[in-house]
Amino acid sequence: MRRISRKKALTLVKELDAFPKVPESYVETTASGGTVSLVAFSLMAVLAFLEFFVYRNTWMNYEYEVDKDFTSKLRINVDITVAMRCQYIGADVLDLAETMVASDDLKYEPVKFELPPERKLWQMTLLHIQERLRVEHSLQNVLFKSAMKVPAPAQRESDDDSSSPSACRIHGHMYVNKVAGNFHITIGKSIPHPRGHAHLAALVSHDSYNFSHRIDHLSFGEEIPGLINPLDGTEKITADANHMFQYFITIVPTKLNTYKVSAETHQYSVTERERVINHAAGSHGVSGIFMKYDISSLMVRVTEQHMPLWQFLVRLCGIIGGIFSTTGMIHGMVGYVVDVVCCRFQMGVYKRMDAPPSEQGDDGQFVLPTGSYSEE
Repeated sequence: MRRISRKKALTLVKELDAFPKVPESYVETTASGGTVSLVAFSLMAVLAFLEFFVYRNTWMNYEYEVDKDFTSKLRINVDITVAMRCQYIGADVLDLAETMVASDDLKYEPVKFELPPERKLWQMTLLHIQERLRVEHSLQNVLFKSAMKVPAPAQRESDDDSSSPSACRIHGHMYVNKVAGNFHITIGKSIPHPRGHAHLAALVSHDSYNFSHRIDHLSFGEEIPGLINPLDGTEKITADANHMFQYFITIVPTKLNTYKVSAETHQYSVTERERVINHAAGSHGVSGIFMKYDISSLMVRVTEQHMPLWQFLVRLCGIIGGIFSTTGMIHGMVGYVVDVVCCRFQMGVYKRMDAPPSEQGDDGQFVLPTGSYSEE
């Protein structure tokens, strides 16, 4: 009984065979079919090779969500060179809650404002990259995936020791509240005040004012490789003593998760404005460098994604099956057209010579004429 049931099951499985086998004696191979097969196999190999590169490639996926972190501190990374002596200027932060953050963690280093050749080359490289990023934002995806950030050459003074440093490099980092604020560099050192803060500007001569500056680096949050900030390498030169530089910055919290880097940082966009302070002409204000920042309520989640293996296999099967079916259909259609055209030509090749009209016999049937045929 078991053998009978097994035979029935095997017979049922054979009847469900969707791929019947054709005996080799019934298969006819042709030169045209072999040529089409070679072309199809070559095309399959090329497309499968290209599809493998697509499988290896990754892309950046951007998702937006509400930032729910309100208690953490915001880190500001600063590296700015101002064309004034360090004892004449001061830097601090004042947020909307009227909380002043002193610049105790910032270092004031006397330097020369002119850049050495290697630093100038690095600055021009930064400006060129930022110009390309404004035109082609997709380059930022390449920087994210590569996690490449070439370190800037170390700050060094010129070999000429005859002139003393006439500029001040302010660099370091500060932690501020995660609310809108104003980071500024102006005349005089800052002092605490019950109604805010003030700067001791009365002791500084007006002739020594010069807020020409260079922003070597300005970022918010954790410094990560592959992120070039919009103000890095910016240089502003002015010939007026009373000059106000304003930068309006919008900070966007960002979570970056790639195969090389996983960190929480901040990106920002900036709008620049500058004007000369002239009270007689109605242009009021305070000379200095003011960076007014605001924090977006939306957070960007940047994730590097990869094509899954099952999708790669499905696409690969689609390529092989599609090419195999398409080439088979094209080969069959071309063969059919060739057979039809050749048969029509062959039907008109032979013509009967001296063919008399057909005669009808006594029994009413037509008698076909006999004669010879010649090929024309």
